[in-house]
Amino acid sequence: MERTAGKQGQFSRRRSNDSLPPSPSPSPISLPIYPPRRPPDQTPTTKVHAQIILSAKTTSLPLLTKLLTSACAAGSILYVRQLLFSITNPDSFLFSSLIKTSTNHNFPLHSIIFYRHMLLCNAPWSNHAFTAVIKACANLSALGLGKIVHCHVLVSGYGLDSFVQAAFVSFYAKCNELGVARKVFDEMPHRTLVAWNSMISGYEQYGLAEEAIRLFSRMRDSGVEFDSVTLVSVLSACSQFGALGLGRWIHDYIDRNNFHVNTTIATSLINMYGRCGDVIKAREVFDSLKQQNVITWTAMISSYGMHGYGRETLEIFRVMKLHGPSPNRVTFIAVLSACAHSGLVSEGRLAYASMIQDYGIVPEMEHHVSMVDMLGRAGLLNEAYQHIQDMNCVEPGAAVWTAMLGACKMHKNVDLGVVAAENLLAIEPQHPGHYVLLSNIYAMAGRMDRVEMVRNVMIRKGLKKQVGYATIEVDQKTILFSMGDKSHPETAMIYRYLDELMERCREVGYIPVSESVMHELEEEERVYALRYHSEKLALAFGLLKTERGSIIRIVKNLRVCEDCHTAIKFVSVVTKRKIVVRDKLRFHHFEGGSCSCLDYW
Repeated sequence: MERTAGKQGQFSRRRSNDSLPPSPSPSPISLPIYPPRRPPDQTPTTKVHAQIILSAKTTSLPLLTKLLTSACAAGSILYVRQLLFSITNPDSFLFSSLIKTSTNHNFPLHSIIFYRHMLLCNAPWSNHAFTAVIKACANLSALGLGKIVHCHVLVSGYGLDSFVQAAFVSFYAKCNELGVARKVFDEMPHRTLVAWNSMISGYEQYGLAEEAIRLFSRMRDSGVEFDSVTLVSVLSACSQFGALGLGRWIHDYIDRNNFHVNTTIATSLINMYGRCGDVIKAREVFDSLKQQNVITWTAMISSYGMHGYGRETLEIFRVMKLHGPSPNRVTFIAVLSACAHSGLVSEGRLAYASMIQDYGIVPEMEHHVSMVDMLGRAGLLNEAYQHIQDMNCVEPGAAVWTAMLGACKMHKNVDLGVVAAENLLAIEPQHPGHYVLLSNIYAMAGRMDRVEMVRNVMIRKGLKKQVGYATIEVDQKTILFSMGDKSHPETAMIYRYLDELMERCREVGYIPVSESVMHELEEEERVYALRYHSEKLALAFGLLKTERGSIIRIVKNLRVCEDCHTAIKFVSVVTKRKIVVRDKLRFHHFEGGSCSCLDYW
């Protein structure tokens, strides 16, 4: 229902498609305020209201404002609405207080209702009211409504208010309108800490870690003081991008400035070190904590798991069950994933059974993915397929069939691979990676006619392989390389050194694995394509630019190919360097010609 202005300021009602509940019209006549009907066991709010009526102070707006905000904070939101709509002339402060309180106490829809009622009453606006309404829109992910509020802000003359602008930065960032958020941010004459944090957090949450880090560097150069929200967001961005140097700087900053390391910051540090390849430092942070909750335990378990340290994962999991909090569903996902990457099938089966029987946790999609991945990697393809068939309560999702398809590729099982691919493409027909996996399976089986068929389907659908890239951090600067990349100013030197490096590797037994590249290329073209993969270029650059004996750390956005995995093992021999590569699935620690994954990835 929507109201239109009538004679003498009264309101009449007409039908509308507006989804918000109608607000009763303000009465044009001053009436005594009676408390809404309540059950006999009255709440403290109604008792206070009754005292207000008995004391004949029902027209005192300051007193009513305190009553309504207290009731709102206590959760009596329907009582507040009934009482508000009986007040004759509610003022701006009353509305602002109610909108702010309802937003802060997780009643965003009622914040919007109060906002609408304020509009109908033509009460003056304030930046506090606008800020709270915008936050409510963000909590509801109501992009359209937020844009309407934005128009109202501009018309009301609050467009340059720093608090309102900061709220809009947060709102647009949460609604994944990062371009609009950045435009508002850049136009702010005075950027608040909230605005900086919202923009950095928005970039980080939507996977734009490089932009988050770049903006943080600008924030640092501007002399803006950080808070814990800033540090958590930037540490998460470092985790995504593999920016270990910056992560260490933040850790030092926390220590130098005596920041209180709560569980949120501690978990961020553990995740940062774990995902940036320094699992020893992650364990140091974990052990230094005076209080450890299920989130910090899970973060440490996950760090061990992604590095392939299966035994260490199971040991800390054992200690957690004895002396720590009860593991939750996320903890078991981390444990099962660790077992999958370490080939610990029996241990994984026991953990899965314990999750159900001992902790009463119903398996979710992520648990099934880990089980299929674990069984498939171990070559137990029939058992993995049977596990999918037994998922009675959960419909197998794309991730389950992707794990199955990857295992079929690994073990060259064409028949099951085709079954997995058909189910996968039925769910995600526009995902190019699925076609690439299927093509590789056919190629390994020598079915080149099928390879050509899959390739033609991709062309017809306009699908392209995801572009692979690798990053390496040198002197706290992250450099990105793609396959055959020649954009770096020192390209000639990098290519020349990489050629020399591969020849040295050949001398000690390295043979390129040409199946790792497109099968339609000639043999000579394959060798060229293999040599200049992004991780090899990043590796050559790192060897040139870092001190002898230091660890090389590389982050790859896709799964490292078999040839690069083989080549890096030989590079670790000829250069006598330890090399750590994080790919899409896990970490690989190369040293002395072997990898921590034991070629099990």
